[in-house]
Amino acid sequence: MGHVFIIAEAGDNHNGSFENAIKLVDKAAEAGADCVKFQTFVTEEVISRYAEMAEYQKQNTGKEESQFDMVKRLELSFEQFRQIQEYCRKRGILFLSTPFDIPSITFLNEIGVPFFKVPSGEITNYPYLVAIAKTQKDVIMSTGMCTMKEIGEAIAVLEENGAGRITLLHCNTEYPTPYEDVNLKAMETMRSAFGKEVGYSDHTLGIEVPVAAVAMGAVIIEKHFTLDKNMEGPDHKASLEAEELAAMVKAVRNIEAALGSAEKKPSPSEQKNIEVARKSIVARRAIRQGEVLTEENLAVKRPGSGISPMYYPMILGTKAIRDFGEDQMIEMDMGSEE
Repeated sequence: MGHVFIIAEAGDNHNGSFENAIKLVDKAAEAGADCVKFQTFVTEEVISRYAEMAEYQKQNTGKEESQFDMVKRLELSFEQFRQIQEYCRKRGILFLSTPFDIPSITFLNEIGVPFFKVPSGEITNYPYLVAIAKTQKDVIMSTGMCTMKEIGEAIAVLEENGAGRITLLHCNTEYPTPYEDVNLKAMETMRSAFGKEVGYSDHTLGIEVPVAAVAMGAVIIEKHFTLDKNMEGPDHKASLEAEELAAMVKAVRNIEAALGSAEKKPSPSEQKNIEVARKSIVARRAIRQGEVLTEENLAVKRPGSGISPMYYPMILGTKAIRDFGEDQMIEMDMGSEE
């Protein structure tokens, strides 16, 4: 991808409103994200009428209802997603949506999404993984709630059925995620174990953790955002508002630039500081020509344009090649045996 790929996760924070979805595209584009991602689903294909809401959903919505009823209100039609995709083209931001069922996979493949995002909850859904893999597109897979064994099994299903390149996203599915449960170090564990590039899908409050993930080598950052944290819905409270999203994008780009090269050498910007900050061997007091140079008549002082103090042991015991005034830089006759 060339740089850290930032996914602004709109998810279902449009609350089932096409107009809100368009506004979320605008905010993601203005923030400088690479991609705005939604969630595409047919509720009847995903959730039974007996499924209960997650605890965080109950807390964030303040309602006691079935998961089916809550999610049905958040559903957008396939035609609306076609229009959202076209609007993303006009705004110059990549459209992406996570499918939660096989009809949604088929639809998103038909409209030409560039790759697929597998959510954490589908990582043990064999028919779903096969359908994703058979598109032969690249896959980004979130790994919330997963064991290493489950991740390995999902990768195997995807690869055996024709999936393209797979990138893993470390993730925790609690909204918001407690800091002590983030475990960013697991990114390196997955990178080493599976030989895949790794990113991070964040559900913590604020922007510190995704920025830290970039410093640890994340190639993708995904973060929920909303028009207003106080809107009704399950994910708004753990999402960034537009200004925070823009701040996160800026911080990620700054850290990305700061990571730079693994080579350790003076940078172009600090070259000019070498002479100013380093020191040279100088005369502590007036020294006469032929006088032996000792710790008593030598000193080490700025600037660093003379003989480096690293040569101090070599100079001790030699004779001054000329008169030196106090603070003058010592010079040596390199052709002299003395």
